[in-house]
Amino acid sequence: MDSKNRGSFKGSLGFVLAAAGSAVGLGNIWRFPTLAAKDGGGLFLLIYLILALSFGFALLTSEITIGRKTKQSPLTAYSHLVNKPKTKWNILGVLSCLVPFLIMPYYCAIGGWVLKYAVIYATGKGTEAAGDDYFTNFISGTWEPVIYMVIFLLICAVVIYMGVEKGIETSSKVIMPILLILVICIAIFSLTIKHTDANGVTTTGLEGLKVYVIPSFKGITAGKFFSIVMDALGQLFFSLSVAMGILIAYGSYVPDKTNLIKSINQIEFFDTFVAFLAGVMIVPAVYVFMGTEGMSAGPSLIFISLPKIFDSMGAIGNLVGAVFFAMVLFAAITSAMSILEAVVSSFIDKFGMSRHKATLIESALALVIGVIVCLGYNVLDFVKVHLPGGDTGSILDGLDYITNYILMPVIAIATCILIGWVLKPEVITAEITKNGETFARKGLYKVMVKFIAPVFILFLMLISLGIIKL
Repeated sequence: MDSKNRGSFKGSLGFVLAAAGSAVGLGNIWRFPTLAAKDGGGLFLLIYLILALSFGFALLTSEITIGRKTKQSPLTAYSHLVNKPKTKWNILGVLSCLVPFLIMPYYCAIGGWVLKYAVIYATGKGTEAAGDDYFTNFISGTWEPVIYMVIFLLICAVVIYMGVEKGIETSSKVIMPILLILVICIAIFSLTIKHTDANGVTTTGLEGLKVYVIPSFKGITAGKFFSIVMDALGQLFFSLSVAMGILIAYGSYVPDKTNLIKSINQIEFFDTFVAFLAGVMIVPAVYVFMGTEGMSAGPSLIFISLPKIFDSMGAIGNLVGAVFFAMVLFAAITSAMSILEAVVSSFIDKFGMSRHKATLIESALALVIGVIVCLGYNVLDFVKVHLPGGDTGSILDGLDYITNYILMPVIAIATCILIGWVLKPEVITAEITKNGETFARKGLYKVMVKFIAPVFILFLMLISLGIIKL
C-alpha cells in the first residue's frame, strides 16, 4: 500500500509524544511503584535505569527502526525486512499483531474501571469508592462494567478512525502535556502529605520519598539481587511498549528525515521520568497512611488502596482523587490508542482495507472479547484460568499472562535473533544513520541485541513459566 495512504506523523514531536503516550500507561502507574517499594527502593531505580539505557534502548531502537525502514505495520514488516513475501519470519509478524489484538479487549475493560472511578470522583462521590466492597461490587455487576468498557473503547476508536495526523498526533499533543502537568502536580502534593496515627506518631511524605529513592540492601542476597534485576527487566516490557507491535506501527509513520536516535532518546527520557514520578505520586502517600506493607497491593492499589487514602485526607481527598483518576484515564487512553493502532495498521497493510473499515472491524472484535472479559467477573465467573504455581485467575488474567509472559518474550527473543544473527545489526544502524546522524551507542546496541538481551529475556520467560525458581 502506498505510504501516503497510510498516513504519517507531521513532525518528530508528534511521534515522540505518541510513542511516549503509548509507553506511559497503567503498567507505569501501579506496577513501577509497587516493584520499587518491594525491591529496595533506590536499588530498583538504579537497576531499572541501567537496563533502560541498555537493554530497553536496544529493543526500542530495533522496533522503531524496523517500522521506519519497512514503512509497514507489525503484521507485514518482517517479510519486508527480509525482502521475502513468503518467509518463516512471517510468524513473527503474526505474533506481533496477535499481542495487541489480545491485549486491547482486556485493556479496555481496565480502562472502563478507570473511567468509572474518574466519574465517581468528578461527581464528588469519592467517599463511596473507599468502601471495602465497592470495587468488587462494581466489577461483579453484570452490565455497568460493560457500559464503561464500551465508552472507553469508543473514545480510542474515534481517535484512530480520524487517522495518524488528525487523530493520534493531534490528540497526543493535547493529552500528553496535560498528563505531564497532572503527574507533576500530584507528585508535589504527595510530598506535602503528613498523617498522625492513633499512637501520636506523625509520618510525612518526604519520609516516604526516602523509602522510594534511597537504596536498601537489607536482606539482599545474590538470589534476591537477581530477582530484582528480573523484576526491572519485566517492567521494561510494560514501560516501553516493546514486543507489542506498537513501536513498529508508530515507527512506520516516521518521516525519513527524522533523527531517529534523537527521538528514541527523548522517548526513553520521557518514559523513565514519568515512571519515576509515578512512584513519587504513589509511594509517599501510601507510606504515610499504610506503611511499606501497603505497597504490596499490586493492581488493586489504584482501585482499593488509593481511594481509602484519598478518603483519609478529608475534604481535599475527593479533589485529589478526581485529579489522580483524570491523570490515570489520560494515560490509559494514550496507551489503548497505540494498541488499537497496531492492529488497525496491520489490517490496512495486509488486506488493503481503508482506515475507517479496519478501525470498525477491529473495534467490533475488541468489543465482543471485551464484553466476555467483563462478564468474567460475574456471569462467567465460573471460567477459571490455571496459571503457573497452581494459581487460578479470571479470563482477564489468562489473556494478560499469555501476552505478557509468553508471546512478548518470544517476540523479543526472535527479533534479537533476526536482527543480531540473521540480518546483522548493520541493517538497523544503516537506517538510523542514513541522514548522516551519529549513533553514539552503536557498539552497545550490537552487543545487547546479539548477546545480552536474548539471554536475559529467555531467563525472564523461564521464570515466568515457573521453570526456573528464584
